[in-house]
Amino acid sequence: MPKSKRDRKVSLTNTRKKGLELKQKLIEEVRGCVDKYARIFLFSVENMRNSKIKDVRNMWKHSRFFFGKNKVIAMALGKERESEYRDGLHMLSRRLQGNVGLLFTNESKEAVNEWFETFVEPDFARSGNLAKSTVVLDEGPLSQFSHSMEPHLRQLGLPTSLKKGVITLVGEHTVCKEGESLTPEQARILKLLGNTMVDFKIDLLGMWSNNGTFEDFKTSEITEATSYRTTQEDGSDGEQEEAESGEEEEEDVEEE
Repeated sequence: MPKSKRDRKVSLTNTRKKGLELKQKLIEEVRGCVDKYARIFLFSVENMRNSKIKDVRNMWKHSRFFFGKNKVIAMALGKERESEYRDGLHMLSRRLQGNVGLLFTNESKEAVNEWFETFVEPDFARSGNLAKSTVVLDEGPLSQFSHSMEPHLRQLGLPTSLKKGVITLVGEHTVCKEGESLTPEQARILKLLGNTMVDFKIDLLGMWSNNGTFEDFKTSEITEATSYRTTQEDGSDGEQEEAESGEEEEEDVEEE
C-alpha cells in the first residue's frame, strides 16, 4: 500500500544551530584574555595526549590555554595589521597553523620557559611512533600476566602457551627494533609490558607581549609592531615631500 503524503513525522522540538554563536563567544573570550594577560605564548605539543593537556591546565589555573579552532582564534586576534585586535597580534595569528595552541599568562618569560623546559611526561608509544630501543623477550614464563591473557597475547604475535596455568614464551621474541616504526600490535605489547617509549612535551615557539612585540624563539628574532608604522610613516612623508617639491616646480614655471 502506498504511503500517504499526510503521514509525516513532525518534530515538536525547535532547535537552532549554535555554530555561529559559539564562534562569536570564543572570539569574545580570546579578546578578553588579550586584555587580561600581559603575554601570549605560542606552543606545539609532542605526542599529544588529552589527559596530559588536562593536567597542565590544572597546574596553570592562573593562566588560560586555547588549543584547537585556530582559524576562529586567528580571526579574533586579527590576521592583518589593519584588522588586528592589538598591536602586533597579526604576527602571532599568522603562526596559528597545525598542531599548535596559545597560553595566555601574566607570568614572566623566564618563569614560563623554565617550567616547560623541565616538564616532560613519559607515555606509551602508539602505532607509527619510532622505537627508542630494541626490546627482546627471553624464553620462559610471563608471570606478570594472568592465564586468561594467553589468547590475546598470542593474537598480538607472541609465541606463547599455557604450562601449568602460567603463560610461557616458547622462544625468544623480538618485540621491536630501535628506529623502526611501531605497528599497532607492537605498541599494544609494549603497553602491556609497561614500557614507555615516548615523552609528552610542550615546546614554546614564540611570545607576544602587550607592548606590541613578538619574539620568535626558534630564530631569537624580536619584531616590534612600531617598526611597521614607522615604515608606513616614512613612506607617507616621502610622498608628501615629493608632492610639495612638484608644486614648487609648477610655481617656478608659471613665474617664468
